[in-house]
Amino acid sequence: MAQRTKKVAALPLQLFGDRLKVLLITSRDTGRWIMPKGCPMVGEQDWRAAEIEALEEAGVEGTISRKPIGEFEYAKISNDGTSVLVKATVYPLYVDKVKRRWKERHERKRHWFSPKGAAKALNQPELEDLLLDLKNDPKKNKSIRGLLP
Repeated sequence: MAQRTKKVAALPLQLFGDRLKVLLITSRDTGRWIMPKGCPMVGEQDWRAAEIEALEEAGVEGTISRKPIGEFEYAKISNDGTSVLVKATVYPLYVDKVKRRWKERHERKRHWFSPKGAAKALNQPELEDLLLDLKNDPKKNKSIRGLLP
């Protein structure tokens, strides 16, 4: 039986005119498009840990929701071939600042996607509905409208 672990993820969002975009980053090992994520941190709320991961991995700062908008599971294969089942809780983050220099800038690429493009790039069926729902009028979307300017 596979081991289970918990992660927290930030979903960086920004309005470009009236179009909502989603920022994804590449993973360090495979180069796949992913959301910034990491393990919960001792002494920090999960939403705050997701906010810290967004800054370290994607170089973005902004307003994060204290309420998650979804979760997804995936299998992570370790170097020794063992499998770990990961459950990631997703917190939306409205990006106010994109840094030119950040901690993992030499290890990752970042790119703004449409919600539909992000759903395709992430290839996480559990997130597809959540991301596709964002492509409609974002200011009417109850899970993120409080974050939008």
